[in-house]
Amino acid sequence: MANPFSNVLKWVADKFSKDASKMLVFTGVAGWALSSAAQIFALMVNPKISKDQKSFLIPQEMADAVVNIGAFFLFTRVAQRMVGKLFSTGKIAPKEVRAYLEKHKAQFKDKVGKVDFDLDEVLKTSKDNFPKKEYYSTKNFGTAVATVGAGVISSSIITPLLRNRTASKIQKNYRSYNEAVKPVEPNGQVIEKPQPAFKASYQPHVFSSGNMRI
Repeated sequence: MANPFSNVLKWVADKFSKDASKMLVFTGVAGWALSSAAQIFALMVNPKISKDQKSFLIPQEMADAVVNIGAFFLFTRVAQRMVGKLFSTGKIAPKEVRAYLEKHKAQFKDKVGKVDFDLDEVLKTSKDNFPKKEYYSTKNFGTAVATVGAGVISSSIITPLLRNRTASKIQKNYRSYNEAVKPVEPNGQVIEKPQPAFKASYQPHVFSSGNMRI
């Protein structure tokens, strides 16, 4: 009987061995998703948190999860593709690849650095000694560094700003709702409006979905 773990390792190797940056994006998104799911579950089952607080905190954590995952994926993916494009067009290349392009200047002189030029396609049709190992190792390293950098910027700067803006809007709507004048019946009795879904005030430092909350 095949070992399921071996199958997982084989899938990971086939999927990410040629591009470590894809692995970084995948594990980053998975980490944010699992962290958010664990935080929401902890809020749901915590008996010390009132229903009123849960009615605010759980949707807030869900909104945070969307911001965390969306921002991380977007910024890391954009960085990964931009840097990868710089390598595939020959704009950035190791000396071995530059020497190859110089050697075949008549074929590539007007194409190198252009958006529609792709060294990956050249590699597929090349019959001579294209420096495949040097090209892929350098491109892999460059895209991995770019992905890590984008992930750090996203998690420590972009995501908290977006998350705080979202929380500010929710808090503003909640306060506006509470300050609204309640209608009064002819007999003078106040008609109670249905309470909003978010009842408790936002507490950004109490319940955190990860260690990057500011």
